[in-house]
Amino acid sequence: PRARRAPALCTPLPQAGGASGTVNGSLTTHVLNMATGLPAAGITVRLAQLEEPGLHWTELGQRQTDEDGRCLPLLPARQVKAGTYKLRFETAAYWQGLGYASFYPFVEVVFTVVDPVWKLHVPLLISPYSYTTYRGS
Repeated sequence: PRARRAPALCTPLPQAGGASGTVNGSLTTHVLNMATGLPAAGITVRLAQLEEPGLHWTELGQRQTDEDGRCLPLLPARQVKAGTYKLRFETAAYWQGLGYASFYPFVEVVFTVVDPVWKLHVPLLISPYSYTTYRGS
């Protein structure tokens, strides 16, 4: 029998605001400590954009997570542009402050923005020996 082709799993879906044509996307994140089940406060988060040609990262800013594991938007509405970005979460000091040794001194999440109208949310779930991320809403 002939093999069936799997459906595309990464087809972008339009989000609220996308049909109007106005650029209103933003970039946010939050960090959760999976060892305690609580938000991770006090983690420095750096945002950089990949500049081409030359493949050079340009830092756009940094924030620190609050008591809820969140920070102000890394890119506010109307400042998101198509391109490749990197979020760097400085986790070593956070784990040291809790008395843990961490296998990952930092976590870098690289992602591509295709449509700057979308609201982008990049959560990070951490433990001393693992991390997980996903595209949130």
